[in-house]
Amino acid sequence: MHEYPITQQIIKIAEKHCLLAQSGSVKKISLVVGDCSGLVGDSIDMYFRAISEGSLCEGAMLEIERIEPKLRCPSCGALFKRKPMSFACPECEADGQPTEIGKEFYIKEIEVE
Repeated sequence: MHEYPITQQIIKIAEKHCLLAQSGSVKKISLVVGDCSGLVGDSIDMYFRAISEGSLCEGAMLEIERIEPKLRCPSCGALFKRKPMSFACPECEADGQPTEIGKEFYIKEIEVE
């Protein structure tokens, strides 16, 4: 449910960008959403379709780029996706440590017409 107010803010930011560019409407919004950001891309998309009606974002394409979380090996420095039931680095078998990769959430691009 916390995607609703976040989606409202995305629309406000896009509309402001559109007005500053003196454009007629928003054509596309590109988001980056990490799988561990606590946000669900499908929910953002659903809310966007519903609350963008009547705004400068109505009919805009919402593109969501997912980022999968990765661990970093403290021994060899490799970045890797965790396999189920394991933290082992595929290069050297040391246990990987959490990183910030996969926690991203930001507007990557706004296209206006």
